[in-house]
Amino acid sequence: MPVSEPSSPATRSHSHPSGAAQFATAANVFSLLSDPTRLHLVWSLARGEADVNTLTEASGAARPAVSQHLAKLRLAGLVQVRKEGRRSVYSLHDGHLRRLVTEAVNHADHMVTGAPPHD
Repeated sequence: MPVSEPSSPATRSHSHPSGAAQFATAANVFSLLSDPTRLHLVWSLARGEADVNTLTEASGAARPAVSQHLAKLRLAGLVQVRKEGRRSVYSLHDGHLRRLVTEAVNHADHMVTGAPPHD
């Protein structure tokens, strides 16, 4: 019996079929990520947890806008928050979102720079 190599987490898929609820939920995630500021915030959080001040500086957006975007992402369950003293520290909810955003930004980099596609 041949030994199969384990699939990487990035290429592994769930074994159950996707239905209308999964597609609607996925479309909602893409809708939330279609805003460049929210995408930038999630991309920053894919690199590690951060507070509002750090995310404001990284994104270049106004602090009230960053707070509003983070609230939307939190309500949608894409980011989570924990208190550290007076600071609120944000992180991504799971690795699926981290990989999705990383791949989307890498894909965009190829489109912008003209780098050849690859797997």
